Amino acid sequence: MTLLDLVILILYLSAMLGVGCYFLRKNESAEDYYVGGRRMGSFSVGLSVVATDVGGGFSIGLGGLGFTMGLSGSWMLFTGLIGAWLAAVLLIPRVAALPGSNKFFTFPQVLNRLYAPRVALVAGIISGIGYAGFTSAQILAGAKLASSVFPSLNLHAAMLVMGAVIVLYTVFGGIKAVIYTDVVQWLILMAGLLLIGLPLGYHAVGGMQGLREVLPPEMLTFTAIGWPRLINWGVTIIPIWFVGMTLYQRMFACADVRTARRAWFLAGLFEWPVMAFMGVLLGLFARAAAIQGQFEILGVTSASALDPEKGLPMLLRTILPTGLLGLMLTAYFSAIMSTADSCLMAASGNLVTDICGERFGLANNPRRLLRLSQAATLLIGAAALLLATVMENVLELMLHSYAFMVSGLLVPVIGGFTWRKASPTGALWAMIAGGCTTLILTIMRVPLPYGLDANVFGIVFSMVVFILLSLLYPRRGE
Repeated sequence: MTLLDLVILILYLSAMLGVGCYFLRKNESAEDYYVGGRRMGSFSVGLSVVATDVGGGFSIGLGGLGFTMGLSGSWMLFTGLIGAWLAAVLLIPRVAALPGSNKFFTFPQVLNRLYAPRVALVAGIISGIGYAGFTSAQILAGAKLASSVFPSLNLHAAMLVMGAVIVLYTVFGGIKAVIYTDVVQWLILMAGLLLIGLPLGYHAVGGMQGLREVLPPEMLTFTAIGWPRLINWGVTIIPIWFVGMTLYQRMFACADVRTARRAWFLAGLFEWPVMAFMGVLLGLFARAAAIQGQFEILGVTSASALDPEKGLPMLLRTILPTGLLGLMLTAYFSAIMSTADSCLMAASGNLVTDICGERFGLANNPRRLLRLSQAATLLIGAAALLLATVMENVLELMLHSYAFMVSGLLVPVIGGFTWRKASPTGALWAMIAGGCTTLILTIMRVPLPYGLDANVFGIVFSMVVFILLSLLYPRRGE
């Protein structure tokens, strides 16, 4: 890492802080801070959606999948395409048809309208915890990238640097800063991967012949994957498009329903095939380079001795010349920050709007609510940073966070829009039962049949509780 590369990276991080400071003066209310005044267009929102959903955590995580699985790892983001398009067709029109939806800031407010305030409160707690965990995953991803490139920077020091920049510009700027920087960050990442990372990586490992010489044949196919993994990915990732707070914030930020649906269709295409293939290909190149001995200069003697999620950063450090390394690192830091800031905004919105706002009489005091929002963002960012220090695997942390939210929130959302007998009691206990089931099975590492994820059983239990209690304790008046 040369001085020029470091200067490029510092200039980029400084620019992000500058954007946050600029929008600090523009935000006058919580509506500005959380939904951008509800005037955002489909292109900017669409790129922001995919930047948030894929971002750096999945970019580094996909590199790890490519390193361990090869091309078959790309199927993970096919579930993102399905989820985005299903939400565009089935969810967005229904949310927009709810009375008062043009005043919503958060996802739990939808459940408040469908059920009752107590349901929205529990949903806000579940969503807030989940997105705090997801923010931690992004900080960890950035720290792994930085510590792999800067040998003198240990992982915890890298977390402090990444966490500080992400938290500060999000605290300052709110959703407008997040969406506009997401667009720039995503374009930087796409350009970096297409113009720098992929061509130089392909050349460095000797092209297709070099890959075939050192990699097992199954890593170059799309069929080296079992159905339990596909089910686990599908059950964890597709439903997040129906319960993700970051996605609802962008839905409410759109000018109208048509704008939101176009944004979601665009986001799905960028998830798969675009980002899916680029991510796993770079991970594949990293594994080939490790086997070829290209990382020996960095002290890595074999592919098996390397953390799969550090393979991609090491590849970049090895193959990229002065200047281009700084640009490529900027691209990856862009992706990481584009997800982290959005998740931080989501958790902050849950805390302020769904848990504290009405209970402390803040809803009718826009300036005070804005200041509380910024303070909450800072507090949650600090907590996410602490959580990142005790985790090791980016993809595992992200999927655990997804699973916790999905298993608690999916069934009440689907039931609220499709089943006339859905009741607040059923929704409330379904959220608690589903989320706790997944959490307990995950923490206790209970062996599950067929290698299925704990989330599958959490959703099933949530559905059983939802149906039974909705029938036993119907809405008043029914």
